[in-house]
Amino acid sequence: MSQRFYITTPIFYVNDVPHIGHAYTTLACDVMARYKRARGFDVAFLTGTDEHGQKVEKAALANGETPLELADRVVKRFQSLWEKLNISNTDFIRTTQERHKKGVQHFFREVQAKGDIYLGEYEDWYCTPCETFWTEKQLMDNCCPDCGRPTEKIKESSYFFRMSKYQDQLVRHIEENPDFIQPRSRRNEILNFIKDGLRDLSISRTSFSWGIPVPGDEAHVIYVWFDALTNYLTALGYPQDESGDLAAFWPACTHIIGKDITRFHTVYWPTFLMAAGLPLPQKVFAHGWWTVEGKKMSKSLQNAIEPNMLIDKYGVDQVRYFLMREVPFGLDGDFSHSALVHRINSDLANDLGNLVSRSTAMLSKYFGGALPAANSQTDVDDNFIARFPAAIATFDQQMEDLAFNKALQTLWSLVSAANKYIDDSAPWALAKDESNRERLGSVMYNLIEAVRLIGLLVTPFMPDTGEKIRKTLSLPETDSIQGQDRWGVLIPGAHIEKATPLFPRIES
Repeated sequence: MSQRFYITTPIFYVNDVPHIGHAYTTLACDVMARYKRARGFDVAFLTGTDEHGQKVEKAALANGETPLELADRVVKRFQSLWEKLNISNTDFIRTTQERHKKGVQHFFREVQAKGDIYLGEYEDWYCTPCETFWTEKQLMDNCCPDCGRPTEKIKESSYFFRMSKYQDQLVRHIEENPDFIQPRSRRNEILNFIKDGLRDLSISRTSFSWGIPVPGDEAHVIYVWFDALTNYLTALGYPQDESGDLAAFWPACTHIIGKDITRFHTVYWPTFLMAAGLPLPQKVFAHGWWTVEGKKMSKSLQNAIEPNMLIDKYGVDQVRYFLMREVPFGLDGDFSHSALVHRINSDLANDLGNLVSRSTAMLSKYFGGALPAANSQTDVDDNFIARFPAAIATFDQQMEDLAFNKALQTLWSLVSAANKYIDDSAPWALAKDESNRERLGSVMYNLIEAVRLIGLLVTPFMPDTGEKIRKTLSLPETDSIQGQDRWGVLIPGAHIEKATPLFPRIES
């Protein structure tokens, strides 16, 4: 039986249009899901939309539509963008779906049966945009410390979750599982937050109605985070599990999230799961934010980068490559069109595109596209070939660490080595003398084999590019790189097409 891998994006709020941050999170999950499939894993890859809460209710009212009409309209934008960005998710969950509502109510009852939910009264400062309560001490000039917007004092009857009960257990779990919260800087922040003392958490509202009713008390709706986080279970069929997916895939291997929702995923979610008696996810990785030309993305500046526009202008694989290559995953990054154009022209057109074009064009010119055998190896060849196993092992480790930009740097070291190998071997000079025919054949075999391996490794990042390289080399269709990631798989005599340019240069 193949190993299982379950990876998730957060579910995105429908009171927003998809921007570069949503695309970044989802793309990172997609790259990892494709990589794991290629490594022989059975992959569940979940994304979806968070459709309940006061923000959606208010926005719908302002638009003269029902909350569900608003959600139905906005959800299509996310689904069509993921299709356009070539995202290979296996499921898309909406919190308005019946499967989700049933699962959330069951989860609530399970925690309540343990004595960890009780009815009380809540009074504190509430930020509607963040769906978060704050104490007076946490406010900054009476405003939300997260988003800086005004808060309002709310007093209402509420169900509470005994989060304080799980403080020590959670600290112990984080300390005993150093990979649970990544990167390390986020782990330290969260440990400090928990050690300051966890309070019991209000998990229901009576001031609005757009949400999942509390079982047995329909005057209350379940707090949006208790509802939303449970999607990771309900998408697997929780609690029935007729499909067997829950048993096969839970606990999740990796939740990839933006750093602004780290606390919800590393404090609220694990304590909910502890109370329900369920295993905790193996890893929560919180990546950084994108600024635009040095400025924070904001509605007032109207500088949010629209991913559909980027794809239309530059190409899907070009955008995928840039987002994964430009910034160390976990740190903040800055988006600029000039940086994107530079990556396309330098890394993609000059380096990779040129390598594939030159190699296949020379094979076509000197051998009519028929792959020769490598019967005349020299030290130059041996040194070139020896780079591959070590680089592939490093690449694999970097992928496991979610160090996507480092994995691409490792891969591009092979692209550079192959381009240098062309210059050092000078096939055009060898072709002038018939006595060098066998030597020329070896050089061409090694080049095309290098292109094959680079094409395999680049596929999770740039699926269309990987597919074009596969077709150029007349290789069979396969998702797997198992057994293919070693030197010498291509068989002499194979017919290799002359490649069309992979990446047109962009004149700025």
